[in-house]
Amino acid sequence: MMALKHGGANALLELDIDGTSQLALTKQVQVDPVRRVLEHVDFVAVKRGEKVTVDVPIHVVGDAAPETLVVTDAATIQVEAEATHIPEQFEVDVTGAEAGTQILASEIALPSGVTLLSDADVLVINVTAAQTAEAAEAELEAAEAEAGIEKDEPEAAAEADSE
Repeated sequence: MMALKHGGANALLELDIDGTSQLALTKQVQVDPVRRVLEHVDFVAVKRGEKVTVDVPIHVVGDAAPETLVVTDAATIQVEAEATHIPEQFEVDVTGAEAGTQILASEIALPSGVTLLSDADVLVINVTAAQTAEAAEAELEAAEAEAGIEKDEPEAAAEADSE
């Protein structure tokens, strides 16, 4: 039940239906946003050894190089796996990654028996240079000048108030 309450993504459950055991994957879980109780669950029946298509989340670990931002472009990738061996998530290590580093779906290490179905060229992680405060201020000033916005200088405003 806890697997369902926390999103239920790819949770493999054994259901007891009229005394018969049935394996099932959660397809969709609806949780009340306020009370956090389950409202509705859709299941897909599966068999041991059967291959299924699922979206598996990407989990970024590690810290990239200083003054960089790690952007997750694809939060999940689609794979085919045996119903009883679906990965919970794929970890992507960005430790020390420099600006300009891009990780594609084809570069993610998949466990044996798991096949990538997403396009191999899908950008999953993009490491970019972080914008400095000075660059942001210069960009803002350029945009204000282009729009014709004039700002009073703080010193000039203080002198005008004292007169």
